[in-house]
Amino acid sequence: MGTRKRRLLVLGGAAVVFLMASPIAAWAQGAEGPSAETIAIDTVWTLLAAFLVFFMQAGFAMVEAGFTRQKNAANIVMKNLMDFGMSSIAFWAVGFALMFGAGNALFGTSGWFLSGGEGTFDSLSWATPPLSAKWIFQVVFAGTAATIVSGAMAERTKFKAYILYSGLISGLIYPIAGHWIWGGGWLATRGFLDFAGSTVVHSVGGWAAMVGAIMLGPRIGKYGPDKKPRAIPGHSMPLAFLGVFILWFGWFGFNPGSTLAANELAAHIAVTTNLAAAAGAIMAMFTAWMFGRKPDVGMTANGALAGLVAITAPCAFVEPWAAVVIGGIGGVLVYFAVKAFDKAGVDDPVGAVSVHAINGVWGTLAVGIFAAPRLVEGLTNVTPGLAYGHGLGQLGTQALGVVAVAGWTIVSAAIVFGLIKATVGLRVSREEEIEGLDIGEHGMWGYPEAFLGPTALATPEAIATARNGVKAEADVVHPRI
Repeated sequence: MGTRKRRLLVLGGAAVVFLMASPIAAWAQGAEGPSAETIAIDTVWTLLAAFLVFFMQAGFAMVEAGFTRQKNAANIVMKNLMDFGMSSIAFWAVGFALMFGAGNALFGTSGWFLSGGEGTFDSLSWATPPLSAKWIFQVVFAGTAATIVSGAMAERTKFKAYILYSGLISGLIYPIAGHWIWGGGWLATRGFLDFAGSTVVHSVGGWAAMVGAIMLGPRIGKYGPDKKPRAIPGHSMPLAFLGVFILWFGWFGFNPGSTLAANELAAHIAVTTNLAAAAGAIMAMFTAWMFGRKPDVGMTANGALAGLVAITAPCAFVEPWAAVVIGGIGGVLVYFAVKAFDKAGVDDPVGAVSVHAINGVWGTLAVGIFAAPRLVEGLTNVTPGLAYGHGLGQLGTQALGVVAVAGWTIVSAAIVFGLIKATVGLRVSREEEIEGLDIGEHGMWGYPEAFLGPTALATPEAIATARNGVKAEADVVHPRI
């Protein structure tokens, strides 16, 4: 036998051995379980989705910075950076265990510091990626819940208070509510559906934001002597809209990524997600145009976000036409919710409560109305929606979950904020709020030239002069009463 033939035989034999040992051959022979290729693809998809959701932190930062005044811009981006830092450590240490660890119907009791392996987190066993990929996907959700609170409490919250409550929300409040629904807890066993977090993430963040805004009180100048709300314009609508585009982009990781698998359902969810966002923006614009006589820029931006929040729970369970209806109603709701909270004395600079709490509730209830029979078939204790003639059963389950999570979040957030207020303090001084949190909390403005001038240096004298100028101007606009 020639040398060339021997080489061909050796290579051919090696190829046969490799194929017989490979997951493709195992699959072809009927072996149980997903192939290594399936696991690898699902893992890459889950990681990519997690990275998209992480990028939403930048989106939240830009929305919040744009909707508020330039004297607080550095403080806002600092908060959005550090709340994810705090969330990462808190969720690794205790939050992930409380949410997904083996335990009882109320909370997990094992898996602290990501210990115990796959078996400890059996509630995630339905997904093929490894535990580390599941954790990184879930931690970016925890960071989202925490960062929602920042917007409603912007421009008057102490930085150290923000650091404290970010860790407590992501490490305690959010995970316990999440366990009830995604960790095999009592709502999950009743058939409550929230595919990607209208309630778990957005309502939790939104209700906590409402409590924080109420306990802080409104910004100086928000309400006039007649107690009527006055607009405090943000410093950059282009920056805010950049944030909206980033969030819309990131939501393609948030919702489709919650499949934790690269499959047909993820594509369906991408369609429903996009349609709801588009409908939300359109309907918010037309609602503002009709009732406010102008196609308001800020309302339109929040309309897109409202549509995205509303579709987050039902994205996997509804048809595309229903997604348009859900997102469109979300856009209308956010307009009237912003007006109502303003009138009630709740100063929310970015509309976070209206976007996340109100539309988180609406999206969760929408599952009970629009869940399509073909998309919920086979799910335990779940019935199709009211729109398909299947009664109020699923809608009742959804309402129960909404009320339970709202109650838990409001009470626990009130305790957290109350303790912080009684110890380190929650709100900055009047002088610091007037100067801006950039200089008071961090020692420098985010836009130094706006305060020091284009040629000034950051000397102690120049900074002191600029601060005195801000105070003098503010005393004319906001005199002490």
